[in-house]
Amino acid sequence: MTSDRQTTPDWLKSLFAWGMAKANTTDNSAIKLHGDSSYETMAQLKQAFFTDLDGRVLEIGPGAGANLCYYPPDIHWIGIEPNPFMHSYLREEAERLGLDNIELRLGSAEKLDVEDNSIDVVVSTHVLCSVTDVATTLQEIVRVLKPDGRFLFIEHVAAECGTWTRRIQDGIEPVWKTIFDNCHPNRETGEILENVGFESIDYQQFDLSFPIVSPHIAGAARKTTVAIKQFN
Repeated sequence: MTSDRQTTPDWLKSLFAWGMAKANTTDNSAIKLHGDSSYETMAQLKQAFFTDLDGRVLEIGPGAGANLCYYPPDIHWIGIEPNPFMHSYLREEAERLGLDNIELRLGSAEKLDVEDNSIDVVVSTHVLCSVTDVATTLQEIVRVLKPDGRFLFIEHVAAECGTWTRRIQDGIEPVWKTIFDNCHPNRETGEILENVGFESIDYQQFDLSFPIVSPHIAGAARKTTVAIKQFN
């Protein structure tokens, strides 16, 4: 997950990286999706989203590499991960899967070390909950995407205001973000996504069995098909 971790001690970063690497062994087929007619499990959803990608694929906050097994082997994968303790796990996972054309960079999602209009697809899974500034991150994604490039996302978002789930999310947030690397369970990410300059956005909503990180949204946003020219 990508976030502002300047105040997080190294021992906690290292522990979080170890935990994320252990989570790579989790069978996504066992994570059931509720209220979504298209996919039954998280594994089916990720397979549908990621297995047909090509070109230059940028993943923000790839953690220990949980998504690498879903990518086709011939893509040019670029990962921007701010936790340096994740990097060895990422490289090990890429090597295990036979992924050769990868670049791993240390950095934040709010300031991507990538050229303008250079990326075919940006991927974010369970990252926007933890970045310091969601709007800035999304604007950076728009910047680096090629014209007609796509942003693919799977994110948990805030429950509807007034519900018991939302009350729990609001109440637990201070402790939750401390334990889980700045993860905010009550972020209204979908609303922010609608207002950052994508030409089109299409996503579906579903629930997981664990209400604190539910509901989820998953979908694609497309950058404008024509590069915007700047005039002096």
